[in-house]
Amino acid sequence: MSGTRGRGRTPVGAAGRGNRGRGGGGTRLTRRGRVVAWGGGVTALVVLGVGSVGAWIYQDLNGNIKQAEVDDKLGADRPVNLSPGSKNILLVGSDTRDGANAKYGKDLTTMQSDTLMVLHIPANREWASVVSFPRDSWVEIPSCETGDGGTSDPQHFKINKAFAIGGSSGKVAEAAACSIKTIEANTDLRIDHFMSIDFSGFKGMVDALDGIEVCPEQAIHEKNSKLDIEAGCQTVKGEQALAYVRVRYGVGDGSDIGRIGRQQEFMDALTKKARAKLTDADAMYGFLKSVTNSLTADPDMAGIQPLYGLANELKGIPGDRLSFLTVPNYGREADDPSDKANVVWQYPQAADLFTSLAKDKEVTKAQVDAAKKDVVYASSVKFQVLNGTGIGGRAAAVAERLTEAGYGLAGTGNAPANVTKTTVTYPAGMERQAAALASRLPGVRAVQDASAAAGMVTVVVGPELKVEDVA
Repeated sequence: MSGTRGRGRTPVGAAGRGNRGRGGGGTRLTRRGRVVAWGGGVTALVVLGVGSVGAWIYQDLNGNIKQAEVDDKLGADRPVNLSPGSKNILLVGSDTRDGANAKYGKDLTTMQSDTLMVLHIPANREWASVVSFPRDSWVEIPSCETGDGGTSDPQHFKINKAFAIGGSSGKVAEAAACSIKTIEANTDLRIDHFMSIDFSGFKGMVDALDGIEVCPEQAIHEKNSKLDIEAGCQTVKGEQALAYVRVRYGVGDGSDIGRIGRQQEFMDALTKKARAKLTDADAMYGFLKSVTNSLTADPDMAGIQPLYGLANELKGIPGDRLSFLTVPNYGREADDPSDKANVVWQYPQAADLFTSLAKDKEVTKAQVDAAKKDVVYASSVKFQVLNGTGIGGRAAAVAERLTEAGYGLAGTGNAPANVTKTTVTYPAGMERQAAALASRLPGVRAVQDASAAAGMVTVVVGPELKVEDVA
């Protein structure tokens, strides 16, 4: 997976945002357990290192893993890997509606991504981060191949639609490619590999281990997911386990952020039980068979050996150097009162998080918690754009990108003279608003200017700024 593009933002401090409204209940494991569990079942593959499986089992499991070639579907306009030796692995929990999954969901005819994460492993292998992307994140989805010979139009929608657009013909390669393109376009993180595991595999993993104990703090009676359980600790398996990790409404605050927390806790418990059953040959074979049967990955990851190598890398990372982060976000209703369902990413914190990971700078949970309270709603930022390039229409094009992101446009015009570089200036008292808007422009930092227009942030567009790179 190769490419040439990179915005090269200058970090202004690593930041992120923790879970908003975590769901109740669940057994917790070490952070290492969480990373390995979400790595497409990589923990299970550590069993192979014990030497307790025969060659025929190895070949059987290795042959189950499906390959999906995505390189030729990503195009050339991709972020540069700013830290050679680091890895960004896209992890997708897929609920395709084919085969064993056909009965899940309602009125869904395409492939869906129920969970979307990026595992970042730095070049020095001394720490790692898993970044969760709420599936209700309102983002720009670029044009993608749809698998039937066509291409989709660029559009704004919730991030999980990218997988559905690419997978409209049922092909995982196109689905994964569209998700990769969307993540890269909105984060500037270079995605090196991907792994996707579907619903049927998840259920098989749980059943092979005779169920997983969960401890919801409140009863959950939710008809859409068909989940009907009481409060307190109990073992779930089969359809009930699947419903537990998918349920959203009727528990906690009903948000996708809360579901992310429950999914992480459930996978913690699943990993713990898998480790406890390492000596149970039947259970482990069933577990591994379910994982590998449901796993699709790019060619460089689609095999026992590369997954085992990834597991070994993760095993060497100290537990206190593994961070689980959720992209900083707030309800889109703050910017668009008609949208009560989706979230938008919080800037500059989201940009800081992505830039830090791109440059292999560790981001801790403490930094996330410290930054998440400082919210600047895009709709509260008034701005103007002046064209300093001499190229007609450039100010209007940049302004359109920023207004699509929710910022309040005061007007456009021409700068007094052409400039060599894009600038963002602001009057006293608008530092936070200016920082939020400037973080949308690659390589630009806001500067206070006594002569700046009162009550607004001013963007003077220089010739180096590509309109498509405005986040």
